[in-house]
Amino acid sequence: MSYYFNKTVNVSFEEAIERVTEELQKEGFGILTEIDVKETLKKKLNVDFRPYKILGACNPQFAHQALQAEDKIGTMLPCSVIVQDTGSGVEVAAIDPIASMAAVQNPNLAGVADEVQSRLKKVVESL
Repeated sequence: MSYYFNKTVNVSFEEAIERVTEELQKEGFGILTEIDVKETLKKKLNVDFRPYKILGACNPQFAHQALQAEDKIGTMLPCSVIVQDTGSGVEVAAIDPIASMAAVQNPNLAGVADEVQSRLKKVVESL
């Protein structure tokens, strides 16, 4: 089982960030965190790295449902979506919540995981 789903798009890195943010909003997700991996690695290690951002996406309704079913599920929130310049396009990849929540083994999370997966797949496919 893969732990993510992805798509490569032929737009600029900045445009990919804008588009994925807009598509996430359409599905009820906001961006809680944005980690610029390239900038962080340069600052902390003085190494050059390709454009790469990790977006922490959260849908409050589903986060609330998951937290009610499993009080420590916050260790797996928010859902990570990456945008990276691969040199042959810009790849957008999102965590598969069904794969990540399978480790929790709580059947009460299945419905939430299914719905979040469906919405994140829709975001990636719409790019």
